[in-house]
Amino acid sequence: MSKEKIINTLKTGKILVSDGAWGTFLHKKGLKPGECPEQWCITHYDEVKDIAKSYIDAGADMVQTNSFGGTTFKLEHYGLGDKAAEINVTAARASREAIENAAADETKWVIASVGPTGKMLVTEEVTEQKLYDTFKEQAIALEKGGADAVCIETMTDIEEAVLAINAVKENTKLEVICTFTFEKTVRGDYRTMMGVSPSDAAKACAEAGADIIGTNCGNGIERMIDIVKEMKTTVPSAFILVHANAGLPVIADGRTVFPDTPQDMAKYVPLLIEAGANIIGGCCGTTPDHIRAIKNAIPIHPDC
Repeated sequence: MSKEKIINTLKTGKILVSDGAWGTFLHKKGLKPGECPEQWCITHYDEVKDIAKSYIDAGADMVQTNSFGGTTFKLEHYGLGDKAAEINVTAARASREAIENAAADETKWVIASVGPTGKMLVTEEVTEQKLYDTFKEQAIALEKGGADAVCIETMTDIEEAVLAINAVKENTKLEVICTFTFEKTVRGDYRTMMGVSPSDAAKACAEAGADIIGTNCGNGIERMIDIVKEMKTTVPSAFILVHANAGLPVIADGRTVFPDTPQDMAKYVPLLIEAGANIIGGCCGTTPDHIRAIKNAIPIHPDC
């Protein structure tokens, strides 16, 4: 694993670039509707590794893993619940090998993806202990595979997010990133589907011990500016990551399209940095070209 911690690099004032969409990439490579994306870590290892390599080649400082739905709860839908550890180890190994094979001079990190379980605490569908245990299993496996950090992402419920943070912090040495997904309301503010505001999420994640907080998915890069401002106002000391979609999705010729070009996203990068973002990457619809444009839009740090 990388010797330098992500937060230590951020403390120097450097703005880092994360990677882009994985699901979009997998479908382009042939993932069929209804097929388990995470199983590709085992059945299409080289294809998964190539996704990470594509983002490294585009200039990303960190890459995620094909493990978003890697909890036992999610994998059980495909009859793969007993494969959770193997899948997550392999997911992290693929991204780690992509970095090692790139032989980059600068430090690169694997920030392993951990998504929500789809289980609801509020309806007593699952217990806190069971949620904790499944996040613990995933985190341990990701660390074993070579991850440097865990990116707990697309969260909407504070309780689930905090359990995931605790499971990682208490059972691994991985740095913890936690991001929430917000939608703009008719009032003009932002909330998750569970009613959580950016301020609520920032405070809860910071108090739980997340090293980096932020927002992903749900919005294009322009809307992320206000979300970052709210988080930064609530927790001024926070390091903030943004994984924005390539705009809001539209239906064209019967398929979902994300309309923002690499140039569309790049023009908002300076404003996002001014708002308080420390790490910028992409989510749905973004490609290596988007990441390359974001990288080129970041001012060169004087110490770099």
